[in-house]
Amino acid sequence: MAETPVVIHEHQFLKLKSVLARTCAECAARVVLLVDRDGHPLAFHGDIAGLDTTSFSSLAAGNVAATTSMAKLIGEDVFPAVVHEGERESIFINVIGRSLLVVVFDERSTISLVKLRTKKASFEVGALLDEVARDSELQRQSENSFFAEITDDDIDSLFS
Repeated sequence: MAETPVVIHEHQFLKLKSVLARTCAECAARVVLLVDRDGHPLAFHGDIAGLDTTSFSSLAAGNVAATTSMAKLIGEDVFPAVVHEGERESIFINVIGRSLLVVVFDERSTISLVKLRTKKASFEVGALLDEVARDSELQRQSENSFFAEITDDDIDSLFS
């Protein structure tokens, strides 16, 4: 069975953006992105100059998929976080259900600070995404009930 299409309404998107903005400031991060597990960017906040957010999101999702497969090989279900430390910039990816909270930061911050600050943000983002999923499911059920009232005879009478 296909998954219910998810629709993020404006008020929900603004709440997500607010959480990302606060997290970006609290982590002293360059940018914070919210990405779905399929690699689609959902929202971001920060300096994206020179960053292809579409490619970056896709690669982050691929990275988590590969890491999840490695986790399974050693008997773990999932690694809830992935860290890449570079010379100047680092990446922290936190898995939140079917989404990823990705923080790109530099020497102005530390991995400890990023982990600490993203923990609260992850719960908030998770709650907001649960709300989005519930609203989308209710919308789908509402649409299905509308079409359920139409019978084959109704359709035949339209074309007769």
